[in-house]
Amino acid sequence: MKPTPRSAVRRALLQGAVALAATLPFGAPALAQATDFPTKPLRFVVPYPPGGPLDTMARMLAEKVRGSLGQPVIVENRSGAGGNIGADLVAKAPADGYTLVMGAVATHAINPWLFANLPYDPVKDFAPVTIVASVPNVLVMNVEFAQKNKIEKLADLIDYAKKNPGKLNYGSGGNGSAGHLSGELLKARADIKVEHIPYQGAAPAQLALLSGQSDFMFDNLAASAPLIKDGKV
Repeated sequence: MKPTPRSAVRRALLQGAVALAATLPFGAPALAQATDFPTKPLRFVVPYPPGGPLDTMARMLAEKVRGSLGQPVIVENRSGAGGNIGADLVAKAPADGYTLVMGAVATHAINPWLFANLPYDPVKDFAPVTIVASVPNVLVMNVEFAQKNKIEKLADLIDYAKKNPGKLNYGSGGNGSAGHLSGELLKARADIKVEHIPYQGAAPAQLALLSGQSDFMFDNLAASAPLIKDGKV
């Protein structure tokens, strides 16, 4: 019995599994039976800008899948609308298993609740292949700001925010992103006033934090770990 596109890609992914960023369902359009798969290059669509954790993971996986399946794997960044543009592109692609999306919590769990007219159905329009990784979010601060204001733990940050309402800001990878919702949850739970600055992806948000344009952000541990280790955040 010939393998289906879904089983072939799943096997290739499992052979080259990596553990990096947030919970990431790896999805493709409903897959059809195939006699010989693959017979042409595969396309991995990343619905976010280059340089972020999802993009990095996609490129690592592409190399593993290429080695296992013997076909080139093209990583294509299609960012915008909180990941909706890239996800919709894959949802409307031919259901032959050659076009896949590096999905995220935002594209398949958060966005359906944030967008009144989501252009795709996160359940019906995709056939899940495998969960690639699950990594927690962490709160990281601009190190100079933290040192200047003697902020060493979350309680210190909340205390500063209460004494300086509206002066703090936090960055995120965009409206509706996990980092954005985490920041809003902190504001609600701690009853503090903090300004949100949305950026076009996690990588620009991280650069803004390092340069002092933002005071803190919620980032996934995989992306922040090197900066934490080097004392940059």
